[in-house]
Amino acid sequence: MNIFRKLYDWVLSWANSPYGAIALFILSFAEASFFPIPPDPLLIALILGMQSKAFRYAGICTISSVLGAVAGYLIGHYIWWSSPSEFSSLANFFFDIIPGFTHELFYNVQGMYEKWDFWVIFTAGFTPIPFKVFTISAGAFNISVIMLLVASLISRGARFFLVAWLIWKYGESIKAFIDKYFNLLAIGFTVLLVGGFVLIKYLV
Repeated sequence: MNIFRKLYDWVLSWANSPYGAIALFILSFAEASFFPIPPDPLLIALILGMQSKAFRYAGICTISSVLGAVAGYLIGHYIWWSSPSEFSSLANFFFDIIPGFTHELFYNVQGMYEKWDFWVIFTAGFTPIPFKVFTISAGAFNISVIMLLVASLISRGARFFLVAWLIWKYGESIKAFIDKYFNLLAIGFTVLLVGGFVLIKYLV
């Protein structure tokens, strides 16, 4: 777990860097459209390094993630299909690089939109369920972009501001807890990440 320990320390170092907020913005944007790693660890690390900016960082995360959701939607809407029933080469590339994102899962998500509509995006935005699977699918299936924006803003905002509040309120004790149990937390985070895809398969 030394590599995770070094990564954790490196991420914390961004808190006092002028590029920390930029890194957070880029990661939040990418995670909502194609990147598999969520921005929460970086958000937590930055706040632990500078608690006075907790809600500023949460705001950056939220805005960037919503913009990333729009990017995911545009990918699905404009470049996902090479014909009405055939995936483009870019779509197949996404299926290859995003863990657990299969053709079968993609079509099953369509049924979830038909059944739950707004709550699909809200749930994906607030929980460990991979958000980009649903933002891309929303564009590919011509889901209302207004609904996507509203659900993304509410769910992502609730998630990131809740994290920010918890770290702002209990920062020192949480930092001590992370330092003491970092290896176990790293394993738990990995399980959560993989579990998000497993949860999608269970739901559909």
